[in-house]
Amino acid sequence: MNVYQLKNASGMSLKFLDYGGAVTELLAPDRHGLLGNVVLGFSDPQEYLKPQPYFGAIVGRYSGRISNARFELDGFVHELSANNGKNSLAGGYKGFDKVFWSVEASGSSARLQYTSADGEEGFPGTLRTTVTYTLTDNNEFRIDYEATTDKATVLNLTNHSYFNLAGEGNGSVEGHLLTIQSNRVLEVDAELIPTGKILSVEGTPLDFRKATTIGARIRSSHPLIRNAKGYDHSYVLSGGTEPVLAARAYEPTSGRAMEVWTTEPSMAFYTGNFLDSSLLGASGRQYRQGDAFTLEPRRLPDSPNQPAFPSTVLRPGEVFNATTVYRFHTDAGSSRE
Repeated sequence: MNVYQLKNASGMSLKFLDYGGAVTELLAPDRHGLLGNVVLGFSDPQEYLKPQPYFGAIVGRYSGRISNARFELDGFVHELSANNGKNSLAGGYKGFDKVFWSVEASGSSARLQYTSADGEEGFPGTLRTTVTYTLTDNNEFRIDYEATTDKATVLNLTNHSYFNLAGEGNGSVEGHLLTIQSNRVLEVDAELIPTGKILSVEGTPLDFRKATTIGARIRSSHPLIRNAKGYDHSYVLSGGTEPVLAARAYEPTSGRAMEVWTTEPSMAFYTGNFLDSSLLGASGRQYRQGDAFTLEPRRLPDSPNQPAFPSTVLRPGEVFNATTVYRFHTDAGSSRE
């Protein structure tokens, strides 16, 4: 296993592994210019080989859940690995987070490549995927995805970094202010499988169109919050060929802010609901429920079984492209946003 480091001219740095492409450290400045690690993870790379919740990893072939671990495409039924009850989650038992990627890294950018064999975890087609990590001089962590296939398949890629803008190991993120540029969210059942309905966030605890602390309504009795034991929901975005603003998080103590820009039509917001204190992070501190959040731009979960959702089918001759940018800045000396 190899560790790679990227740096930009502003002093930010990012470390990642060839195993799963896992981002293990992302140093970003606070309002005083002091760098701190803002992602959860381990100091020992060998810890990533043990059971852990996708810390910083590339997730594929299919991010999110596919109901009943099966889907039909062009008249053929494809049976997938059922690694989440009766459902498939994050690509199966050996998704893209559990394979070694070939890496070419230099300076502020790295290109990661992996070829997934036809039938891997039940998915059709030999899939060739390239993921490019770049630290720009504007303090952006940019991720570009590209993929091709030799058979019709389905594809949904993202990065599963867990963020705490107060710094890794510094406790709950419930005091972070969050804005999400979306007025619609997927309805899910008790197994977190989409029902097919897209709901308005109006009047619900899932409405983050105005900056609201993550913890303000996380203990709501709303069924979507109860089913997920917090936030674990897919917001519908506009999508497009150029990245647009999807979300903004701000942490008052450090003054750090992070914007999420993406071309993707959906974004998962998750509050680390399954962190149960069994894992010790790079700081040597326990990771508990609510100690981080993820903002994961991607396609909609279970789309292969939801005809009304935008298609996630990739065919021979087509190229899958997607871009997500995590842009960091501070409030420049003020304790208020």
